[in-house]
Amino acid sequence: MPAGGLGHHRAVTDRYLDDPDDPRLAEFIGLRDHELRRRRESPHGDLRGLFIAEGDQVADRALKAGYTLRAVLIDNTRTAALPASVPPDAVVYRAGPTVMVRITGYHLHRGMLASFDRRPVPPVDEVLAGHRRVVVLEGVANPTNLGVVVRSANALGMDALLLDPACCDPLYRRASRVSMGEVFALPYAHLDRLPDGLAPLRRDGFTTVALTPDPAAEPVDELGFGPADRVALLLGTEGAGLSDAALEAADRRVRIPMPGTADSLNVGVAAAIAFYELGRR
Repeated sequence: MPAGGLGHHRAVTDRYLDDPDDPRLAEFIGLRDHELRRRRESPHGDLRGLFIAEGDQVADRALKAGYTLRAVLIDNTRTAALPASVPPDAVVYRAGPTVMVRITGYHLHRGMLASFDRRPVPPVDEVLAGHRRVVVLEGVANPTNLGVVVRSANALGMDALLLDPACCDPLYRRASRVSMGEVFALPYAHLDRLPDGLAPLRRDGFTTVALTPDPAAEPVDELGFGPADRVALLLGTEGAGLSDAALEAADRRVRIPMPGTADSLNVGVAAAIAFYELGRR
């Protein structure tokens, strides 16, 4: 099988696979099935040592962040060179449409899938060290929303991400794709369930600020924090928002003033507005 236009990759590194059951594809199979994906990518799954990145930009950012590449799977019709960050001796598999659809569930897959080894998630104290703007997520289980939050956090000056046990994995393929690979540049750690999970933040001098649509809360544009203040912004699950326990435990409650008729915003949109307000001070 010709190597096409794969730049620095030699034809000998390409392996053409036409059988969806080929064992070499095991770590790529099942990505459209939630349970199989959870097993393969979750920190608690039976293949918890890997994650999948989709698309050149996402894979490139994972490589530049220091994650170890396991293998690359590309569409057999691809002629474009792989990202320059892909090592010349990388294992590169080619597959036809039948195999790619079996793996992804659809024809559009951005031309490239890459599997990577995970790294140990650092403890909360290590992630908090030296940082002043932190986002805390409670129950954000939708990978698309998580990806939007992460991308906005990196763009608007947030330093780190903390996730409670009910949040989805930030390295899920869809979450990293929506974040455009920004998840690999944002330090993150796992918290205990809120409100107990807020204890490390209090110990390190953070003011915890809960975002809520409650009209009695302070307007977010009147927070008044300075650049030296350590602030942790709490955001809740899609629809229900933060739990009553988390709201009660927060030092302050803030809202985004909304003169329109909607009673709330998508968590990703709300997060971006709040990040901007914190960052511009």
